[in-house]
Amino acid sequence: MKNRITTTITTMMLMLFCSSINVFAQSENVVPSGYPELDEWVKQCKVERPNALGYPGNYDSKLDSFYDWYTQNRMENILINNAGDPFGNPSTLSSLKFEREVIESFAPLYGFDLDNLWGLVTMSGTDGNNHGLYFGVNYLRNKTGKMPIAYVSDEAHYSNYRLCDLQNLDVCMVKSNENGQMIPEEFEKVLDPTRPCLMIYAMGSTFKGAIDDQTELNKILDKYPEMEVYRHIDAALFGGYLPFTEYKDLVNQKVANYQSISISGHKFFGIDSPCGLFITSREVYDNQNSFDVAYLNANMRMINCSRSGVEPLKFWWLLKTVGIEGWTEQATAIMENTAYLVSELTRIGWPCRNNKYSNTVFFKRPDDEIVSKYNLANSYDERFGGNLSHVVVMQHVKKDVIDKFIVELEGTMTSTAQVKADATMTDSSD
Repeated sequence: MKNRITTTITTMMLMLFCSSINVFAQSENVVPSGYPELDEWVKQCKVERPNALGYPGNYDSKLDSFYDWYTQNRMENILINNAGDPFGNPSTLSSLKFEREVIESFAPLYGFDLDNLWGLVTMSGTDGNNHGLYFGVNYLRNKTGKMPIAYVSDEAHYSNYRLCDLQNLDVCMVKSNENGQMIPEEFEKVLDPTRPCLMIYAMGSTFKGAIDDQTELNKILDKYPEMEVYRHIDAALFGGYLPFTEYKDLVNQKVANYQSISISGHKFFGIDSPCGLFITSREVYDNQNSFDVAYLNANMRMINCSRSGVEPLKFWWLLKTVGIEGWTEQATAIMENTAYLVSELTRIGWPCRNNKYSNTVFFKRPDDEIVSKYNLANSYDERFGGNLSHVVVMQHVKKDVIDKFIVELEGTMTSTAQVKADATMTDSSD
């Protein structure tokens, strides 16, 4: 036991020493701006980046060559505004042509046919969900003359509840199970078949990384063939990597039978500012309210007016420079590293759980110092003993980062037996 403690302390001291060297090197590598407060902020970002484990950002982005091209051509001096429909006539000083190519390139990954397709590059995952709700409401109302009721699990992303409030929708939050999935029996209890159903499926719940069981929930919806249904998938993070795994059918529109999907660009794909994809069918688009705008010589059925023309270019650049092969390698790596994190937490006796298909691992909350250092996201669930934290295993969370985290976590344990005594969760979940 004494030798183990000595070895652990020595390892921690060595890692702290190496970490301090790394921090110093990163802090020194700052191009002066002439504004000390800005330079200090950049230093802090460089220090915090390697330890960013709690939120789904890819800090191993592949946009260096894009910015080299962009700045060398002085593109920052040209406003690129994608005001208009990517599937309409491209306007002057826009990247609508490339935006359409992005949508047409990604759509087959989600089971959409090119001859029945519409979509756009959004300003965020929330923007994509906003379009999903807005398009769903218009689609159902134009078909039935009735306003729908929105149904979403109580562990889905909070933007869904806020957007229902924004759009003044009747919304029903459905109870979820301990893994974070909507409970089919609870959904059936609250379903009102006299009104259209706007179903919001969580493709990765915010904290536990759960996926709603679409098969079981759709069986309930199938009991009411006279009820019009619109299914929107909130697939912010998971919609990025699942198409490149053996679980790709979970996001395949032909298999899952949904009408629209929202995917984030700043999560798995590593774009350095919030953006995303909203993809739906042309049939859904054609059932939206028509807004002919003479000023733009366009029909503006989407929510946004001005939209970034730069984010579609980043998506397009990544399609060309990373592509399917690169994303498949990245998805494989994050799933392997997720399994490694679970195995290491289990090895030291730290209670944890990981949903199938998920790169999110949640566990008993460690000391505040570790929570702060690794920017862990926190939650609370009495079913798992109360205070919880989670790690989202993204591309930059490699095994050496996990090893460092595990060593520090183990160093806070007074004894393995005590942590095990506190455990109320199993090590993994299907």
